[in-house]
Amino acid sequence: MIHVKPIERAAFSPLSAAGLLGLTLLIAAAAAAAQDDGGQPQRLQAITLTAGMHNIRAEVAITPEQRQKGLMYRRDLASHEGMLFVFEDIMKQCFWMKNTPTPLTIAFIADDGSIVNLADMKPFDEDSHCSSKPVRFVLEMNQGWFAKRGIKPGFKLGGAPFKP
Repeated sequence: MIHVKPIERAAFSPLSAAGLLGLTLLIAAAAAAAQDDGGQPQRLQAITLTAGMHNIRAEVAITPEQRQKGLMYRRDLASHEGMLFVFEDIMKQCFWMKNTPTPLTIAFIADDGSIVNLADMKPFDEDSHCSSKPVRFVLEMNQGWFAKRGIKPGFKLGGAPFKP
């Protein structure tokens, strides 16, 4: 049993309660600011992937923090650019579009570079889009990039991350 010592009533005058509320709100705002990066997109090191005769400049998100932010806030994704998410473990991967203003198509990719499945994602949509089977790699491109090039599940991408 926990014994709590009663607090004197005088300690909670209306001014003190307002001050306490203000302090609580200030602490909450500071914590949110520490987690919020001000809506700035991240720019990561890029590698070149290939999709047949097409080159893809893919920024690589490796750390949990890089993967979590992904393409959030990015408004200027060029037609041949994307982001490759690399995970330590092969498992079902799910993505959403929180704070992401650009419509994207996501490709879930096996270790050998084969596309497992594709999904179109709407800006700011928080619905999950998941791989149909466990994967280690996920590639986000401008929406329609794969369709315009006739790239479908089973198509094999090339590049350093994929085992031959």
